[in-house]
Amino acid sequence: MAPVGVLVGSGGPVKDFGGKITSSVVVTCVVAASSGLIFGYDIGISGGVTTMESFLKKFFPSVLRKAAAAETNIYCQYDSQLLTAFTSSLYIAGLAASLVASRVTAALGRKNTMVLGGLTFLAGGAVNGGAVNVAMLILGRILLGIGVGFTNQVAPAKWRGAFNTGFQFFIGIGVVAANFINFFLSKHPWGWRLSLGLAVVPAAVMTAGAALISDTPSSLVERGRLREAKQSLARIRGANADVEGELDDLVKSVDVAKAANQEPFVTILERRYRPHLVMAVLIPFFQQVTGINIIAFYAPVLFQSVGFGKDSALIGSTILGVVNLGAILVSTAVVDRYGRRFLFMAGGLQMLICKLAVAAVLVAGTGVSGTEHMSKALAVAVLVLLCTYGAGFGWSWGPLSWLIPSEIFPIKIRTTGQSISLAVNFATTFVLSQTFLTMLCHLKYGAFLFYAGWIATMTLFVVCFLPETKGIPLDSMQGIWEQHWYWRRFVATTTTT
Repeated sequence: MAPVGVLVGSGGPVKDFGGKITSSVVVTCVVAASSGLIFGYDIGISGGVTTMESFLKKFFPSVLRKAAAAETNIYCQYDSQLLTAFTSSLYIAGLAASLVASRVTAALGRKNTMVLGGLTFLAGGAVNGGAVNVAMLILGRILLGIGVGFTNQVAPAKWRGAFNTGFQFFIGIGVVAANFINFFLSKHPWGWRLSLGLAVVPAAVMTAGAALISDTPSSLVERGRLREAKQSLARIRGANADVEGELDDLVKSVDVAKAANQEPFVTILERRYRPHLVMAVLIPFFQQVTGINIIAFYAPVLFQSVGFGKDSALIGSTILGVVNLGAILVSTAVVDRYGRRFLFMAGGLQMLICKLAVAAVLVAGTGVSGTEHMSKALAVAVLVLLCTYGAGFGWSWGPLSWLIPSEIFPIKIRTTGQSISLAVNFATTFVLSQTFLTMLCHLKYGAFLFYAGWIATMTLFVVCFLPETKGIPLDSMQGIWEQHWYWRRFVATTTTT
């Protein structure tokens, strides 16, 4: 799914301490990952709301008239740039916010930044729930977008994969919850207000949780609060752990970064950070060109277009969300056992086959032009294939696209690299969400072939260029680049701090 935060390690060299998980680590990870609940709710709620007759009648009457009269082409019923702007405006705001997120975090600390993001989400949900015109709808979405991207996570290397997967799991919970709410409120004349306004509930939960946790050690060291940093490390590693050595390493790393006194957005362009920069750009880009967010945003619209009734379309979207949620649990269980590369490749192959099959079923059911009525059996086949596709994403590119950027960067470019990664994710999501309904109208079944081509490309990229990072401590990550057949030419002769 789409991004809602930057999931990071504690910052600096991280000792494994035998993979011990303390209560402080668990609580911090849950609070950080729960920001995904906010974004998952927003993803699920926006797609269902756009099929509610009362919502379309008040804000987009032309779309309602088009949908009622669209008997000739199933692909063009909801083609409206203003309607897609309602969905995509969050991402253009999130893109702008992500570009300044590292500076805000450096000034306020990660904990305070999370609280600020939660409060902004609260404001956005309230504005959307009380909207009286399209301008207020889009303003609310912009506030939600500004709040995106402020979270963090701390975990020992042994369990880093499972904890990061929790972020995607919370997104899945949010999507499923939103679909259920949309289904039960779809007939109510104010159903869309309740659906949009209830976003304040998960936002309040995350904000309250963020206010109760301690700041991360790296954030405290960067702001010169060494005593508090030591206390934070002690809570993370356990009361009996000796954290003096780790704190010294962290202070040295921060001092080296400050001594360099170089703009981090310039530093990351250096040759020795070429593999990090490439991953920061391509991993989030590839996650979005799987088409998952488009399916998540417009699932009710898509299911309704291929022949489901309004209620059935919302039920189909809920089933899709539940399947994706189950697949995320699978990823949580196996990511630290089988590694990142295997899941990336297997999930990519599964998604590729499903995309090709959906295109074939659409051609068989509606014809090349999309003017024929699809049978109920073929409509169900589309649902089954999209659920299988969603499962493939849920245990591979969904959680892993958050995990890889959280573990590959050295401390001096970590926050910058994650900001770039988040910005790319937002930019790609904005473009795809703004253009999908038009693409669907013009390319018809070819829209699914478009995404299939990208899935094939990104799976090949993983095979050739992504090294395995399973179980490697953050301070030892440099070695994977030095040993890689391609990336070693950039990093083998340099020393990374």
